Amino acid sequence: MSTHRRSLVTLIALLAVATTAVVVSRRTTREMITSVAAADDATNLPVLLGAAPTVTASGWLNTEPLDARGLEGKVVLYDFWTFGCINCVHTLPHVKAWDQRYRDDGLVVLSIHTPEFSYEADPGNVRRFVADNEIRYPVALDPESVTWRAFANRYWPAFYLHDRGGRRRYQHFGEGAYEQTETIIRALLGVDPSSPRAVVVT
Repeated sequence: MSTHRRSLVTLIALLAVATTAVVVSRRTTREMITSVAAADDATNLPVLLGAAPTVTASGWLNTEPLDARGLEGKVVLYDFWTFGCINCVHTLPHVKAWDQRYRDDGLVVLSIHTPEFSYEADPGNVRRFVADNEIRYPVALDPESVTWRAFANRYWPAFYLHDRGGRRRYQHFGEGAYEQTETIIRALLGVDPSSPRAVVVT
């Protein structure tokens, strides 16, 4: 086999692997789900990581730029997504419900929009999607994947939940585990276990 032909075969193989990785990352639903069990007592949750990386954004929707000082003392749900990802769209009613129910209790949903395709990177398209879907929580635009890389993230959607001290206590990749995620949000916030849960509108 000629050197040119071997190079061509290698290139095709690499492209096939890359394409498969993209499909897996956008369609993840069950794999790589955290092993942390739901707990009403936040002290039972392990510390997975210290302080969250800085969110670096080319623009912000629904808020002024947020930094560590602005998030101090808050429980923060970092939500990685892109509007063209159907799995991300499926999680949206739950994220919106959590924001509405627990914002006054100290939850900050910090949505990080990291696009894969060029149409998703257009700020105007993101702005329209956010407006059309009545997303009220902060959205950080991450078109160059700066924050994505800082978090060493690999999935759409991905949730990273940090406590009031800034430490990561829970993470989940893909759809599902909504009840578990909400239970852990409640535990980290210290809300009354008998208080109403979020109302999800689908």
